[in-house]
Amino acid sequence: FGHGLHHMLTQIDTADVSGIYGVPWDAVELPSQFMENWCWEPEALAFISGHYETGEPLPQAMLDNMLKAKNYQSAMFVLRQLEFGLFDFRLHAEYDPAKGARIMEILNSVKEKVSVVPATPWARFPHAFSHIFAGGYAAGYY
Repeated sequence: FGHGLHHMLTQIDTADVSGIYGVPWDAVELPSQFMENWCWEPEALAFISGHYETGEPLPQAMLDNMLKAKNYQSAMFVLRQLEFGLFDFRLHAEYDPAKGARIMEILNSVKEKVSVVPATPWARFPHAFSHIFAGGYAAGYY
């Protein structure tokens, strides 16, 4: 959500430096995190929400329930980020050409240590985790 707002609220015509592309890589998450947290302020949430046809404001009870549920399972998010970081770090630090990549072996080892939800044998998360092989996070997600 935060990155989307960052792009939508950028007021520049040059795409190469708009949104997240115009921020130094070590600070690219700052606007995103700021906007993601700002939108949970009750005043902001009431301002940006409403019925899509009638414009009727979000009922206070629903707003209150959303705010109560905001941090539900937030520790799971932290564990997932820890899993991402440890996987990235170990994958790049322990690579041995003689042994091969051992990608799933490393991932399963990390999951055994930090994951609450067991890994399924058919899941291939590393195939979609582009952050660690390309872009600004390459070998540096941790």
